[in-house]
Amino acid sequence: MSEKSNNNPGKGGIKRRDWIKAMATIPVLGAFGVSAYAKWSSQGDKKTDVLKTLKLDSIKPASVKTQSNSKSDLIRIGIIGFGVRGEQIARALGYALPEWLNKQSEENITTWSAQDNLNVAITGICDVFDLHANKGLTASDYEYQPQRIKAKRFKSYKDMLDSNEIDAVVITTPDFHHAQMAIDAANAGKHVFVEKCMTRTEDEVFEVEEAVKNSNIVFQLGHQYCQNAAFRQAKEVLRRNTAGKITLIETTTNRNSPHGAWIRHTNPDGSLRPGSPQNIDWKQWLGKSPTAPFSVDRFYNWTKWWDYATGLSGQLMAHEVDLANQLLGVGIPYSCSASGGIYFYKDNREIPDVFHAVFEYPQKDLTLIYSASLASELDRGRTFMGHDASIKLGNTMEITIDPKSTQYKSHIKENLLDTSQPAVVFDPSKDKVDAVTSATEKYYASRGLLYTYRDGKKVDTTYLHLKEWLDAIRFGTPVSVPIDKGVEVTIACHMATKSYKEKRTVFWDPVKRRIV
Repeated sequence: MSEKSNNNPGKGGIKRRDWIKAMATIPVLGAFGVSAYAKWSSQGDKKTDVLKTLKLDSIKPASVKTQSNSKSDLIRIGIIGFGVRGEQIARALGYALPEWLNKQSEENITTWSAQDNLNVAITGICDVFDLHANKGLTASDYEYQPQRIKAKRFKSYKDMLDSNEIDAVVITTPDFHHAQMAIDAANAGKHVFVEKCMTRTEDEVFEVEEAVKNSNIVFQLGHQYCQNAAFRQAKEVLRRNTAGKITLIETTTNRNSPHGAWIRHTNPDGSLRPGSPQNIDWKQWLGKSPTAPFSVDRFYNWTKWWDYATGLSGQLMAHEVDLANQLLGVGIPYSCSASGGIYFYKDNREIPDVFHAVFEYPQKDLTLIYSASLASELDRGRTFMGHDASIKLGNTMEITIDPKSTQYKSHIKENLLDTSQPAVVFDPSKDKVDAVTSATEKYYASRGLLYTYRDGKKVDTTYLHLKEWLDAIRFGTPVSVPIDKGVEVTIACHMATKSYKEKRTVFWDPVKRRIV
């Protein structure tokens, strides 16, 4: 193992290796548990009565189960696309860049260092940008990873798929490359973890589905909220019918920063971020999309154009639709009506910065309403509305009893349940201050997409989602977002995009398997 940076001081002058090891031994503040309490009462017996009334007294905390880390289980991974998300994926796999480590808080280092070793080696990096590719190579050689094998840079992802030194690939490129890369990987027998949105077009959905189903690979789509402890508890609450029949879901996205609106090609001082035709393979980046002159704007902010992305529906709404599908098994919507416009960011974008979509699921007696603004930071949350109670779900879960509940009518009448405020709160991070910095991080953290708590420890949800995929490869265990779920959420996204662009209500034809 290399000692090349053993003399580089870390925080407070401590050697970086010693500091990281020390941080890993510090217990995480606050224990995960079902931190449930009746706000109208401080008496323990009454809290217990409330939990029993709501059938929640026996819910257990979620935990992380490790099956095996034997040397024979080593999985060699290629990362295709090493931008911001590629770096995050590498860290979740146990490989970090020195510059990331040197600027993190002690809490973040502790959280990261406490992750179980996933017994993977990053053996391939593919990126059209030399700077990003070199970062990937550096991360793959993280000196404190016993499994590290210096990665090879592949100029083409197809060359990576031809390599016998790659067992599985993680695809974190812009969306318009996802489908073809996933198809080619499946055909090459490489296991696939692909970020959302799974495809840019409707036709591509079925092409990816066919390739995956005709292979023996393990496929996982990058919707990691299902790993959140609050999600796990909400699933159990719904299974126990605590909220009664759910007929309406309102879910939202609000953020208010240029970065959150995909304006990411400039530094804080206004200067352009690095990148030129000399170090970016522009032709390969464009792929099959229409020819366009080189543009740093397009390279960093590709989400602003329909040629490369599906806008808010595929970037942010996708998480919300997947969550509803995971919790309630709603499948593909019957219909979708979407609206919105470019109301604030009057730049060269084509995607809206205010966007709304209404999905109908008559077979489930359910409507899902999604609403987004990229010009307001107001937290509007995510709420599942039932006849007997409503569930507000993020990194925590709040259950508020409905005043007109049938199930709890007698308890309300006898003043045993208060309907004026949340009766129960599940908070795995009770008394915990979360170390996030940017507006985008804060948004994802509030939605439960950055981290959660398991076994009393703060855990990265991306790490949990990747671990689930790796366990499935090794042991044949299920994944949360296999191809069937991926098809359902991606079709919903395309329904919203099609409705917005065509200014009409669209429908799903389950016989023809087409949006009409």
